[in-house]
Amino acid sequence: MRTFPPLPFSSVRTISVQLILSGLVLCCLPAQADVYDDVERLIRNGQLDRASQLSSAHLQKSPQDPQMRLLKSRILDSQSQSSAAQELLESLTLEFPELPEPHNNLAVLYARQGRVQDALDSLNKALLARPDYAVALENLGDLHLSQALQAYQRAGRAPAAPASAVRKSEAIAPMLAR
Repeated sequence: MRTFPPLPFSSVRTISVQLILSGLVLCCLPAQADVYDDVERLIRNGQLDRASQLSSAHLQKSPQDPQMRLLKSRILDSQSQSSAAQELLESLTLEFPELPEPHNNLAVLYARQGRVQDALDSLNKALLARPDYAVALENLGDLHLSQALQAYQRAGRAPAAPASAVRKSEAIAPMLAR
């Protein structure tokens, strides 16, 4: 077993100063986390203008912050600025491909536009980043159910439509209504 020589006093003091400084930084983190909570709360309460102001102010200081950019995309989408939200999410997926949330949220926008294959690709990227991401798994299921519903509805309108297609269509439709 290898042993290390004792640290000289000046190194001990440097380490102590570093520990104190890192402790101060950790003390300040809850205040930083509050801005995310505040923006999230404002979005949930429909106070989109205030949420936008707060997120923009934060992004002025930290323009690359992926969490705040993700929140900003939600604000933009809620303000009927879906194309701006989509651009922001696309840039996030390129810069941070390991984050599942931007891929998932982008899939939702694609699905809304009827871009099913793009939505499927985005959801698969989200699940590649985090295989147990329950929201993306649910969205993937919803997308597949929606495709199934469309197929059953088309089958139900076809000449000599099988009754089973109509029954399946009627069974799936309520699951997708939220």
